[in-house]
Amino acid sequence: MDFKVGGTWLYYMAGPEGDKHYCRVDFTEITPGKSFSATASFCDEEGNINKDFALMYWENNFSATATGSKADIKLSFDSEANMAQIVGMGFKEGFTMGLGNLDELLASQ
Repeated sequence: MDFKVGGTWLYYMAGPEGDKHYCRVDFTEITPGKSFSATASFCDEEGNINKDFALMYWENNFSATATGSKADIKLSFDSEANMAQIVGMGFKEGFTMGLGNLDELLASQ
């Protein structure tokens, strides 16, 4: 991961049968300790964007609370159809599972 404006993060999600689905994140704005924005897309293992899938625009903001920290995440798309495509691929379930994994990790600290 190259966490700087203009930097990228290339990763994959591994399925239960060993299949890999690659994603690319391009960081567009970073305010250290407060927020970052990025554009995410599906791609091949070299990071070449697959234009058959919608772009996802992420805005991530962090703030202190009385008991710790709060993450406010906004995800947007170019169209409702693009959002429906990603949701139809299981995004909601996968993101919910990822947040559950984060809860478990933080609880173990």
